[in-house]
Amino acid sequence: MTTARHPEPAEPALQTEPATPDFRRRLLDGLASSIADDGYRATTVADIVRRARTSRRTFYQHFPDKESCYVALLAEANAAMIRHISASVDPAAPWRTQVRQAIEAWIRSAESSPTLMVSWIRDLPSLGNAARRLQREAMAGFVVMVQTLADNDQWRDAGLGPISRQHAILLLGGLRELTATTLEDGGRMSDLAEVAVAGSIALFGPRPEG
Repeated sequence: MTTARHPEPAEPALQTEPATPDFRRRLLDGLASSIADDGYRATTVADIVRRARTSRRTFYQHFPDKESCYVALLAEANAAMIRHISASVDPAAPWRTQVRQAIEAWIRSAESSPTLMVSWIRDLPSLGNAARRLQREAMAGFVVMVQTLADNDQWRDAGLGPISRQHAILLLGGLRELTATTLEDGGRMSDLAEVAVAGSIALFGPRPEG
C-alpha cells in the first residue's frame, strides 16, 4: 500500500521592510546615538540596527555599508549647521555683531552634538573616497556661507569684503581645530567665544595703516 505524499508547505516569503524615509531616519539616528556613546570607529552595523530597532536587511536597503551611512549623517548635520548659523546672523546689525552671532551659532551647534562634531573633524578625513568627497563639499558649503554672510551693506559700509575663499578656509580650519581640541580636552565651547570672535574680526577687519 502506498501512502499518498502531500506536497511540502511552501516556505514563507522573506519579509522585507519597505525602504521608507522613516527607516532611513531611524538608521541615521541610530548611528548618531552610537557615535555619541561609543564613537564612530567602535560602532558596527549591528549597533546601528539595534538602536534603530530594525534589521540588517533594512539597513542594506538604504546603505551599502557603515561608511555610507556615516557620510549621509554628516552631510545632513553639516547642512543643518549652515542653516542654523545663517539664520542666526542679522544682516542689519553692525558687522562685528554679525561676526559674534555667527561664532555663537557655531558654538551652539558644537555643543548640541559634541561627539559627532569631533568625529566629523577627526574621523572623516581618514576614510574612503566618499568621505573625502564629503569633506571637500562640506568645506565648500561653509566657505559659501561665510562669503554670503559678509556680503551685505554693513560689511560694505565698513570697507570690508568680499571675503576670499582662502580667508574663509583659514577661518574655518582654525575654528574646526579649536573646536576639536577643546571638546577632546573636556573644555567648554562657550569659553571659546571671545577668542574666536576676536580672531575672526582680526582676520576680516580693516588692515592697520602703515
